Amino acid sequence: MNAYHNLAASYDSLTLDVDYDAVVAFYMAILEKEKISPRTAADLACGTGSVAVRLARMGMQVTAVDMSEEMLCIANQKAQNMDNRPTFVCQKLQELKLPRGVDLAVSALDSIDYILDPADCQKTFQRIYKALNPGGVFIFDVNTPEKLQAMDGQVFLDENEDTFCVWRGEFDPQTNICSYGMDLFQRRGNLWQRSFEEHQEYAYSQQQLVEYLKNAGFTGIEVFADRRLTPPDAKDLRIYLKARKGRIK
Repeated sequence: MNAYHNLAASYDSLTLDVDYDAVVAFYMAILEKEKISPRTAADLACGTGSVAVRLARMGMQVTAVDMSEEMLCIANQKAQNMDNRPTFVCQKLQELKLPRGVDLAVSALDSIDYILDPADCQKTFQRIYKALNPGGVFIFDVNTPEKLQAMDGQVFLDENEDTFCVWRGEFDPQTNICSYGMDLFQRRGNLWQRSFEEHQEYAYSQQQLVEYLKNAGFTGIEVFADRRLTPPDAKDLRIYLKARKGRIK
């Protein structure tokens, strides 16, 4: 069972605080800086498709990839009435193989951190490099190691009328992995259904990710603060990275 098997149906209602418009706007600011206007894009680890839908509404031909069939089902419903619907593909990122090359690849909301094996992370970057057209750009964000380490022993609560969710964080310095044990209660008519999921994230350092990108062939690598076109500082708990597949001659 994947980490989003039961959570998928409640994911959007529990993440109303996520400003997807601001995330996509930051992508556009980076692309403007890079002087690129992508016609095709891949939303990697797309979840319920919130970013993919926004990119498609901007006129891009979007391929949205996720390993969770349940999340893709929600994403497909979200895009059902769109004229320019994204294409949804169920794949692991380390096995990524797109039907066509793309000008832009993005991965939002620390999805790269969910790749728990650094070797698989390197494979993922290699696959993304191969999937990009010449001059294409890859943009993604991760939680900083400091943020994930600080999650150890923390308890969080998310709730709405139909869902009650308790998260408990535990960071293992031996594996460099933060685990979130999640008790999920979802309303089913007059009853509540309880389930449990475990989410895990690997604490990749900025230096690691830059090295992996370089090894995959990327150039023009930059690290940004959280949705700011400036280098990150100690206060940033999330950072963005941009890398490019050469330049169109």
